[in-house]
Amino acid sequence: MHEWALADGIVRTAIEFANMHGKDKILAIRVVLGELQDVNEEILKFAIDEIKKGTIAEEAEIEFILEEAEFRCRKCGYEWKLKDVKGQFNERIKEDIHFIPEVVHAFLACPKCGSRDFEVVKGRGVYLSAIKVEGEE
Repeated sequence: MHEWALADGIVRTAIEFANMHGKDKILAIRVVLGELQDVNEEILKFAIDEIKKGTIAEEAEIEFILEEAEFRCRKCGYEWKLKDVKGQFNERIKEDIHFIPEVVHAFLACPKCGSRDFEVVKGRGVYLSAIKVEGEE
């Protein structure tokens, strides 16, 4: 259900950006989906399409980019991706990480040294990476 809230934020942000720059039409919106968020792209796309109806973003193309989750150990410096360690947790844990990405530290450890002191380098959050607009300035 949070996909609808995300969609609303995405469309509102794009429209606000266009308005701030004096543009009257949004042609395209690029959205980065962090792997840790585990957003359902199909539901998000549907929600965006519904929310943008009747707005300056109505005809905008929506592009999604999946950003893989990457981590760096603060103890040994080792870097790894979530796909490298997915066997360490089940669907329930994946769902927990989806709602509160910070809990990833409770379920994962550095594959090299075993430390739980690591940082999420990429793959967290949902954000707009590009908005293509046209119109008078």
